[in-house]
Amino acid sequence: MAKSNQKLWVITDGKIGDVNQCLGIAEALGGHIHQFIVSPRKLYSLLSPWGPVDHKALNNASQFFLGPFPDIAIASGRRAVPYLRYLKKKSNNKTLTVFLKDPRVGCKAADLIWVNSHDKLRGKNVLVTSTGPHRITERKLEMAAKNAPSHLRSLKQPRTAVLVGGNSRHHFFSESDIQSFAQALKQHNKTHSLMITASRRTPAKLAQILATLGEKENNYLWDGSGDNPLLPFLALSDNIIVTTDSANMLGEAAVTGKPIYGFQPSGGHPKFEQLTNELKRLGALTDFPYETTATNYEPINATPIIANWIRKQLDQRNNKG
Repeated sequence: MAKSNQKLWVITDGKIGDVNQCLGIAEALGGHIHQFIVSPRKLYSLLSPWGPVDHKALNNASQFFLGPFPDIAIASGRRAVPYLRYLKKKSNNKTLTVFLKDPRVGCKAADLIWVNSHDKLRGKNVLVTSTGPHRITERKLEMAAKNAPSHLRSLKQPRTAVLVGGNSRHHFFSESDIQSFAQALKQHNKTHSLMITASRRTPAKLAQILATLGEKENNYLWDGSGDNPLLPFLALSDNIIVTTDSANMLGEAAVTGKPIYGFQPSGGHPKFEQLTNELKRLGALTDFPYETTATNYEPINATPIIANWIRKQLDQRNNKG
């Protein structure tokens, strides 16, 4: 059970993907959560994850370095590794340290490490799951459906949530990709209303096509202003279209148990291929454009699995003490 009085620290460099993963686990564990954003200067950043902490690059630095220290510290991102290592030593190993994703310095970087199945790191203190953690829960989806704004609830069913990423280190949207994706969306839109959200990484030409689609009757495009509508999109959708350049978007979609259609842009990486193949094996993902209709499946949610594992390890440590 969650302990309402336990203290949890979340340590990242502010990247939204890392923040959401850490907060998802912290919220599942329960307790008092405090965030630290690290911004090491250039030399310290280049030395991460192997080098020392930059004492001048941390918000609320006095609390971090002097305590009182938390029961659990959860970190993600290579620049957060030195701070987690420092905290473990400073707390005399009383703080249970958790790192999300491969820290690149081996299993001793933290007491517990979670990685996706596509990562190679393995060890006695390493937990492996197919998808990553996030902040989406069944309860949040229920509340999002109940409290969804009227302009979304009024969209004609069936509705499709369209989650669009963009160019990244491993993927890029070629001219052919943009045309293929746009044509497939327009075809899908003949039978489904579209609730669309794009990314800062979305190419300008694709963003313009999405904006045009969003202007059509029974479609909606989030323009980036106000609260992110991802939760009501997922809650109200009958199925989901996702570009497969984001493992986080795929993991968030899979928690719904609703059919997912994945569009593969150019480029790629073995870790993404392993993730999409695993989701296909589990019946959660179908290629987009599609020839066969995707179906429902048992919701896939790594967050409670990871949180329960951490809770169990903390209980075992406390019992030994």
